[in-house]
Formats: sequence, structure tokens, C-alpha cells
Amino acid sequence: MTDPLQALIEAGAIDTSPLAPNSRYRAVGTAKLEQPGEEPITYLKRRFVPQPEALAAVQEHAVVQGDRLDNLAARYFGDPEVYWRLADGNGAMRPDELLEENGRRLRITLPEGVAGPPDA
Repeated sequence: MTDPLQALIEAGAIDTSPLAPNSRYRAVGTAKLEQPGEEPITYLKRRFVPQPEALAAVQEHAVVQGDRLDNLAARYFGDPEVYWRLADGNGAMRPDELLEENGRRLRITLPEGVAGPPDA
């Protein structure tokens, strides 16, 4: 008799990723380095930062003194831990640089691969 849980895992019906659903590495996942006579080493695959122009913008936010990326992520995305989406949508290699200038307009974008409305 086949183990039903194992069958569901093999069919992809159960998520077995070690990464949190809101991780920026979720889509790229992990890989293993296997060397003879040694324990395998699991590592994160390389994540390529998307081009901001490839992300559909749905609105903008004008930076004001006291803004924090985690609070903005919670406000616009419903999750403070996805602050990295603000960096991706605005081409920032250092996320804190997004808040350095009051009045700066931040693009609020949909996740990579999600198309926006045609009039966006």
C-alpha cells in the first residue's frame, strides 16, 4: 500500500518548501551541493532582481518623514516582511535609500509575473 501523504507530496499537492511563503527566494528555491564523502550542503539559488519596468505599478506613495519600509509593506501589501518588494519595484539595491528623500515617489507594484490592469 502506498503512503497517501507521500503520494500527495510527490504530486506537488503539499508544499514542502523550507522557505517562508513571503520569502524573496521562494520562487528560486534551494539546491544541494553534494561532494563525495561529505554531508550535502543546501544553499539558496541565485535570485535575479527583476527590472522595475517589468513590474506592474498599481499606485505611488510619497515618502514623508518617519516612513518605515516595514510599515509601508504592511500598508500596501498586507505583510511587513515583504518590504523587499518596495526595493524591487523601485530599483533600489539598498532598501533604506528609498526613504532618504521626503517627497520621493515610490512605485507600489504587483509581484513579478502578475500582470496589472491594462489601464495601469
